[in-house]
Amino acid sequence: MGATERTQGTRFGAEASGRPSEAAGFSEARLIEKLRMIEALFAGATTDGEREAADAARERIRQRLDAFVKQDLPKEYRFSFRDVWSRKVFVALLRRYGLEPYRFRGQRYTTVMVKVPERFVDETLWPQFERLNETLHTFLGEVTERVVAKALHADASDAREVAEPPPLPAPAPALESRQGRGT
Repeated sequence: MGATERTQGTRFGAEASGRPSEAAGFSEARLIEKLRMIEALFAGATTDGEREAADAARERIRQRLDAFVKQDLPKEYRFSFRDVWSRKVFVALLRRYGLEPYRFRGQRYTTVMVKVPERFVDETLWPQFERLNETLHTFLGEVTERVVAKALHADASDAREVAEPPPLPAPAPALESRQGRGT
């Protein structure tokens, strides 16, 4: 039986929201704190995102995964991502919970396979990935905007959209090849 497939950008996908972050000038330390808080949220933690709470949250999620494995047989999933950063976040999340990501020879680099209970994917893994990925993409977008504006050009906005390009000119008539016949 084939793998269950999830592709980033479908209804299950994780796209950057395009909304500005909560704080301009997002620092790396703040990003790490926010990512830990997202994990604590998915573990059902009631305390702040301190290191102990994050460790406890990870353990609660692992226990949830163990419970799902006892209830449901793991299914083979194929996840496809549009960029290397999303794939890296997802692979790290799988490994954090003791899951073994893999891909088959010939599969694209952005494809990740894993055997995991469906309920864990639906209730914990994928929603948590979406939140983590959106947060990371927001951070990377802000850093990219600042670096491009400072190092290359102050206007880092998108290219303007124009109407349809003008049609190409009609091709010139083909020249007939006239070769003289030796008479």
